[in-house]
Amino acid sequence: EYNQFDDCEQLVTVDLVGGIYKTVSSLHMDSWRTEMIAEINRINQVLPNTPGNEKTDVVRQWMEVVIDKMDHCKSEHYRYVKEGVTLLELALWKSKIDEKEEYTAEGETTKKAKVDAESARKERRITCGAGIVIKNVLPFLRLE
Repeated sequence: EYNQFDDCEQLVTVDLVGGIYKTVSSLHMDSWRTEMIAEINRINQVLPNTPGNEKTDVVRQWMEVVIDKMDHCKSEHYRYVKEGVTLLELALWKSKIDEKEEYTAEGETTKKAKVDAESARKERRITCGAGIVIKNVLPFLRLE
């Protein structure tokens, strides 16, 4: 049984230290940031009115809620990042396809045997530069 804070009548606030505020500020949606900050601050409104023998349970329950909400926000954040990276890759690929089609439409290509359209699309996907762009964009989308 946990009882670290029981009978601590003077315990009325909790100040979090570490990187949680940095992580919260990195969240994708304003509503998530607002919700997390409200949940983090909730303990300081509850503790002053909590009887001493219930403080440990209140703090533990609050910690579990904060951790669960943060885990949910992180998983949603990563889902949006994955979706965004996929869209970025498709946009880069499309740009490369359009670039090649423009080049072909100008009639400046050498006369070669007709290349299989599927293999040309695969080649353009490889040469579109998505791997380089995405590798350099991802660090800005990472939670800290």
